[in-house]
Order: sequence, then C-alpha cells, then structure tokens
Amino acid sequence: MTTTAFITHRDCWLHDMGSMHPECPDRLSAINDRLIAAGLDMYISFYDAPVATREQIIRAHPENYLDELLDSVPEHGIRHLDPDTAMSPGTMKAALRSAGAGVMATDLVMAGEIENAFCAVRPPGHHAERAKAMGFCFMNNVAIAARHALDAHGLERVAIVDFDVHHGNGTEDIFRDDPRVMMAGIFQHPFYPYCGADDPPAHMCNVPLPAGTRGDGFRQVFGDVVIPALRAHNPQMIFISAGFDAHYEDDMGSMGLLEADYVWATEQIKAVANDCGHKRIVSLLEGGYSLSSLARSVVAHIKSLADL
Repeated sequence: MTTTAFITHRDCWLHDMGSMHPECPDRLSAINDRLIAAGLDMYISFYDAPVATREQIIRAHPENYLDELLDSVPEHGIRHLDPDTAMSPGTMKAALRSAGAGVMATDLVMAGEIENAFCAVRPPGHHAERAKAMGFCFMNNVAIAARHALDAHGLERVAIVDFDVHHGNGTEDIFRDDPRVMMAGIFQHPFYPYCGADDPPAHMCNVPLPAGTRGDGFRQVFGDVVIPALRAHNPQMIFISAGFDAHYEDDMGSMGLLEADYVWATEQIKAVANDCGHKRIVSLLEGGYSLSSLARSVVAHIKSLADL
C-alpha cells in the first residue's frame, strides 16, 4: 500500500482569470511535470477529485452564498468579483472539484486506505470567508474538508496548519467560533489580507513574521510556537493549507524559504500526527506563483509526506 495519495482533476485547469494573472492553470501543469520528472508517480496513488456536494459545501459556507457563486459564472469572458478575483466559464467546475478533492482525501485517510494526501487543486481557498470570495479564492477547500472530518466522520478535534505567505483569513473567519478546530498560521505581516495579528481566538495560533524572514527565523517560530500549540490541541487529524509563495524565488511575497524549509515543516507536522496516534494528514495547495519553485517545493513536500 502506498502511504500518500495525489488528488487532482483536469477540471481544475478550467478556471482562468486571464493570461497575466499569477493564479494560472500552468501552476498545476508545472507540478505534474515535476512530479513525473522526479519519478514520484511510481510511489504514490493517483485519484480524480469528485465534485463536492451542496451538503458538503454548506458546512462551511451559507447556502445562499453558494447559489450566488453559481449564478455569477459568466457564459464567456471574465467577471471580476474584486480586483484580484475573477470568474471564467470554467471557474465553478474547478472550484467544485477543488473542494471535492479535500473531501475525498479526508474519506481516504479516515478509511485507512492511505496515511496522507496532497490535493493539487485550484482555485485555492484559504482567503474565502463564510460568504465572501477574495484573494483568488471562492470556496474554502480546507474548511470544507475539516468540517467533513468533524461532521461526517465524527472527529472531535482537528487542526489546520497554514504556512502560505498570506494569512488564511477565510479559514479564521469560518472557524472563529468553533474550538474543535485549532488553526495555526505563520505568515508575512503586514501584508495582504492585512489581518490575523491582533487578538485571535484562543484556539487559533497566528504567528506574523516580518518581510525578509528566512528559513532560520521560520523554523524557530514554527518549532517554538506552532508545534507546541498543535500538540496541546491533540488533533485527531491535521490539515495543511500548503502555500509555497514564501519561497525566496516567489515575488508574490517577501520571505526567503527554500524547499528544505518546507520539508522540515512537513516532518514536524508528521511527527505530531504520529505522536497523536493516527498519522492522518490532508494537505491542500494554496499559493505559490513562481512555477519552478512551486513545483520543486510541492514535490519536496510530497516526498516528505510519502517518506521518500
């Protein structure tokens, strides 16, 4: 049995916000190409993401918000919801598969078919609030997956670790009043979306870092703050909002991480999952816009998940 699943779907390529937009279909192509070049396709299990159901989505988003998104899809061209976030005719096909990937990953891990999973999906999700699309995001994939673990599988405690260069404001918004979910976010600040550093709820561990932070600073606070908070929550499953835009080659942010830093962080998270007695991890792609560093970082992350 392989330990790691790789979940994606060709529909995730259909969302297109324009030729100059950094959140582009080529992101997934770069990941797939690097995965094959690294020979990882021999060691992991591949799955096609299903379409998330209405029931699964409305655990994290109001039903009328979902209907508004579905009604906003243009027949052709691009429709902007804000200056950064736009819909094309294929956007909701992609978004429904992206949310469905996290649900499938949760089911596979809970069934014991695999130990962990990586979901190569787009659009990303962690900026999507309960009823607001923003920051390239429409539906909050990690929140939908976490609520599925809680409500469909009966778990009592889960954790979300977000190491994207941007704070996962949407995830914080959705789980602000749900102490079953411990959220640990480490992000550049002050920076978009310009929140997360002031008075988070007790079950949330937000760690703002200044621009220019390199791997040593990231590792120090991750090890000294994030990991102890995770252990204190004793989660029965861990989700990762895996953004790779804090890489030094990615000009979306101003931090300086390397592939080795993502491997180290993944190993720390795996150690917590192991010590909690379950090994359950579901990782979902968020940011990462320099195609080369994104692909290299994702492959390094997957290698660590798969013990390769």
